Amino acid sequence: MMRPGNSALAVAALAVAALAVAGLAGCAAPGAMGEHRARAARPGAIAPQPDSITIALWHYDENGGQRAADAGPYRLDGTAGIDTRTDFGRFRSARVFQRTNDSFVITAYNPVLDLPNECTVEAWIWINSIAPYELQVVAARWTPAPNAATWLLGVTGQNLTPPTIATVSPGWFSSAVGIAPQQRLLFGFQPEQAGGFQGYFSTSDLPLQRWTHVAVTFDSRTVKLFIDGRIDAQYAIRAPMRRSEAPLLVGDVFDPRFLTSFGGDLRIDPSANVTTYYGFDGDIDELRISSGARTSFESAPRP
Repeated sequence: MMRPGNSALAVAALAVAALAVAGLAGCAAPGAMGEHRARAARPGAIAPQPDSITIALWHYDENGGQRAADAGPYRLDGTAGIDTRTDFGRFRSARVFQRTNDSFVITAYNPVLDLPNECTVEAWIWINSIAPYELQVVAARWTPAPNAATWLLGVTGQNLTPPTIATVSPGWFSSAVGIAPQQRLLFGFQPEQAGGFQGYFSTSDLPLQRWTHVAVTFDSRTVKLFIDGRIDAQYAIRAPMRRSEAPLLVGDVFDPRFLTSFGGDLRIDPSANVTTYYGFDGDIDELRISSGARTSFESAPRP
C-alpha cells in the first residue's frame, strides 16, 4: 500500500493497520441529557449511504473503541486516538474530539484517496468553540512531512499571538488562511505544479453549538463551498491537486512520525513533547469523500 522510500509514513501506516482491527469495546461518556437531546437526529432522519462515486463514508456509529469503520467500497477503516470518544450524533453516533494530542482518527494512505482532478469532501460538524490558532481541522490529507500534503478542510480560528496566548502557532496554515475572518469554513489544497498551499474560505460564519452540514467540491476549475446544502462561495482555479502518501487525518493534523503503538494504543509518543495546535473541539459525523464534484447532498437540509 505504501510505495518504497518513505519509511516514516510506512511505519505509521503499519501501526494504523495493526490497530484498526482491535475494536476495543466501550461506551460513550455520559454528558448532560439536554445536550444529548439537542444533538440527536430528528425522527425519520436518514443517514447518507454509499453510492457510485463514494470512495469512503465513515458513519462513526461505533459505541466506542479505536476502530472507525468505513461503509464505502474500499473499507478504509480508521483508528481513533485514545482521547476520541463517541456520543450522540447527527445520525446515531458521532466521534467527539477535543484539543489534546490523542484526539484524532487516522486512516492509512491508500491510492484510492488520490483524487487530483475531481472530488467532494462533506461532513456534519458540531463546533463547541473557535480555535485559538489560525485553524481547527475537520479532515485533511496533510502532514508536515516532505511532499505529504494534498488537501485540508477546516474552520478558521482566532489566530491569537502572545501575550494573549502562551505558545506561538507553527503557522502551518497561515498562508492558506490569509485574511479570512474567524469561524469560516476553509478548504486548502496543494497544486500539482509548483506553488504554495492555497486556501479558499466561506463568506458566512459557521454556527456554534448546533449541527451543520459542510462540504467542498473541487473539479480542477472551481472550488465550491457549501453550508447546510447551499452554495456559499465559489472560486475559479486552474490546477489539479498534488498526489501524496499523506494519511487521512480527522479532528487534527500532526506529524505521523510521532505516532506509536507502544503499550497497545495508538497515540502520540509522550516523549515527543508535541503541542496540539489544530485540534477540533466538537463532534464530527458522516464524513464522506467522493470521486466527483457533487451538486447536492442527500443528508443536508434542502436548499
